[in-house]
Amino acid sequence: MFGILADASLAARFAAVRNGPATVPTAPVKASPPPAPTPAPSTLKEASPDAALQLLALLQRDARLLDFVGEDIVSYTDAQIGAASRLVHEGCARVLREHFTIAPVRSESEGSRITLQPGFDAASVRLTGNVVGQPPFTGSLSHRGWRVTEVRLPKLAEKHDARVIVPAEVEL
Repeated sequence: MFGILADASLAARFAAVRNGPATVPTAPVKASPPPAPTPAPSTLKEASPDAALQLLALLQRDARLLDFVGEDIVSYTDAQIGAASRLVHEGCARVLREHFTIAPVRSESEGSRITLQPGFDAASVRLTGNVVGQPPFTGSLSHRGWRVTEVRLPKLAEKHDARVIVPAEVEL
């Protein structure tokens, strides 16, 4: 009797004798494969605003970025805007050079043909255009991308309020 439980062929013959030939299965039923495990959802890190506020303070200090962006430039001439933007550009570049090491994500020249193999770092390469199918993908490098390889922001005092990007000035 227990042989029926372990032997599908014997169980089918037994069912045929008991129920007649109409119920005899022609082949054992295959179990469907278990579903692929779904990846765990990514947990998002809570970013501290201090570093972003510190960067804003540096860009304001060295490039007057907030003053420039906050200014209504409609009444200024193109020459005046160009002169001001040159100073802002120089100051922003100085802040970036002083506090960050920035390198290209891809070493190839822009415009060159590249192939992205399966497993490529999708966080470092954004596919554009007609993206269909699976890697390998071959396309033209339209931008090399940028990656920060080192950050050198000044340390903040424990009681420092990073929300004050630039203190108000009072001339006496």
